[in-house]
Formats: sequence, C-alpha cells, structure tokens
Amino acid sequence: MTDPHRDERLKELEARIEKLRGKAAPRPRQEEHYSQAQHAWRMVIELVAGLMIGFGMGYGLDVLLGTMPVFLVALTMLGLAAGIRTMMRSAAEMQKAPRAGEDERAKDGD
Repeated sequence: MTDPHRDERLKELEARIEKLRGKAAPRPRQEEHYSQAQHAWRMVIELVAGLMIGFGMGYGLDVLLGTMPVFLVALTMLGLAAGIRTMMRSAAEMQKAPRAGEDERAKDGD
C-alpha cells in the first residue's frame, strides 16, 4: 500500500519541478512583424548609404590626388549601383518572408 503522505509529497515535488521547467524552458520564438513603412525606410537608407559612401570615397580621392571630380562622379555612380543592388536584394528577401496571418497549413503545403 502506498502512504497518502508520500503521494502528497510526490505531487508537490512534481508541481515544483514543472514550475521550474516552465521558467527554464525557452520562450517560443515570436514572429517579427514589420510594417510596410519600415521596409520602405530600410530600402531608402540602403540606397542613401550606398550613395553617401561612394560620394565620400570619390571626394576623398579627388582631394587627395588633386584631380577634377572624376572620382567623385565615378564612385557616386558605383555607390548608386551598389545601393540599388542592395535594395533589390532586400526586396527579394521580403518577398520570401511569410506574411503575417498566413495559415500554418499553407506554409507546410497541406
């Protein structure tokens, strides 16, 4: 026969263990939801950053070498191209991301 006091202690111990497991368990990963405005700002910042880096490098080389704004124009155009490329990569990344509220079965292909 089992001791009722022992059964009660076991239940209390199990409850404490479950409580501690709940604290240590990793929290479920929350979906990152971004608004369309956040995506648009990210793309604008990428484009402007490419332009500014190209402009800064071109201006610096022109000042250093004492040339006409040859490097300024060339590197600004390269910065623009790099910014557009990065922007397009971000757009493709956003297209692949699952949309908010999408059914779980649709993701699995069921």
